[in-house]
Amino acid sequence: MPSSEVVKQLEYLFKPEAVAVIGASRKPKKIGYEIVRNLLEYEYQGKIYPVNPKAEEILGLKCYKSILDVPGRVDLAVISVPAKLVPAVLKECGEKGVKNVAVISSGFGEIGNVELEKEIVDIARKYGMRLLGPNIFGLVYTPTRLNASFGPRDVLPGNIAFLSQSGALGIALMGWTILEGIGLSAVVSLGNKADIDDADLLEYFNADPNTRVILIYMEGIKDGRRFMDIAKKVSKNKPIIVIKAGRSEKGAKAVASHTGSLAGSDVIYSVAFRQSGVLRAISFEEAFDWARALSKLPPPKGENAIILTNGGGVGVLATDACEEYDVKLLDMPEDLMEAFRKYMPPFGSPKNPVDLTGQASEEAYRGAFEEALRDPRVHSVILLYCETIITDPVLLADVIIDAYHNAKEKKPVVVNFVGGEASDKAMRKLEREGIPTYPTPERAVSALAAVYRWARYSGHI
Repeated sequence: MPSSEVVKQLEYLFKPEAVAVIGASRKPKKIGYEIVRNLLEYEYQGKIYPVNPKAEEILGLKCYKSILDVPGRVDLAVISVPAKLVPAVLKECGEKGVKNVAVISSGFGEIGNVELEKEIVDIARKYGMRLLGPNIFGLVYTPTRLNASFGPRDVLPGNIAFLSQSGALGIALMGWTILEGIGLSAVVSLGNKADIDDADLLEYFNADPNTRVILIYMEGIKDGRRFMDIAKKVSKNKPIIVIKAGRSEKGAKAVASHTGSLAGSDVIYSVAFRQSGVLRAISFEEAFDWARALSKLPPPKGENAIILTNGGGVGVLATDACEEYDVKLLDMPEDLMEAFRKYMPPFGSPKNPVDLTGQASEEAYRGAFEEALRDPRVHSVILLYCETIITDPVLLADVIIDAYHNAKEKKPVVVNFVGGEASDKAMRKLEREGIPTYPTPERAVSALAAVYRWARYSGHI
């Protein structure tokens, strides 16, 4: 199917004018109740039609006995009924003219019920519907305030699309992103991927102006060739980060029993990802570290990074990490060293790392940081700070924000503050202003390295 056609069809999934919840419930804690509540409380502006033959009203909304009784058009039907009832429900959705269905229900290919899964796909295709799932927790699209899931409600708007093949992990990570202040454009539960798969969603989010980075938790791929072909194209435009589960032999067996996916050879996946420009993360922490940097920072215009620090120890740790992650440190020219000497005592080091020493004030940091942002030979900055009595971390954050936003040329900057509550408060302030911060120098460098790897693949450097 042409990518333009895929995008056109999936528009109704993420931007529906009306949503029907089939299997809506009157009982709190039931999936059909929580989905209706999330739609209402996340302030979705379209029409919501609960469908339950035994209820007159749910959460103040008129309830319908069948989707065929709904008076208006329905773009998306979210189905939460026992697996054996799904085929009949899908036929009614098809007769109604529903464009997309999200099948929450479990009990299909993941437990070996392959025939039933094939049946629902055949019904969807007969009526020209696209099917998400089955065996999912739903989907979220923040630009349209659509939370058609039974996961956490208050997903923060942002520009990272998060796709998860695991339901429980996806729900948990939704909550974690809220806690960490990470904004998302979308959350999509893929489940068994009986119809809509990773490749379809890559095509959609590549065209989506609200998404800058696509992050996938993946257990297996059904059509590896198509995924690679599409990922190669999308990666030139937007970064793709994948957490691929089932790296070990036992992990691969666990994957097979979880969503019915074949994990395949891990080496083959790694090679395929590398050829397709996909950034492979080992943990969700690493994946979201990279996603935050890639979603906020411009690509670098060259390879030269510098480290600014007030602590020799963290500077050495960052230097080691740069070598490990292939971030190239600028071989400091004499005139630039002379410029940095203005912002440090005689015993400071203007080499790279630039050690301003523990005596560095907020203004010393400002001067050195502005110098780095101004000089065309510096292409990215790793800014490190160890909390001392000399400086106020929050005031230092203000200085960094001011210098960063007033710079004539935007460069990638990652920050690590090491300290107590004040440093934590300062880092959250920097994060809100679009400057990615990390609790260790190694994680800051790892995130910058991901920016570099994508910039090299996409041709920015």
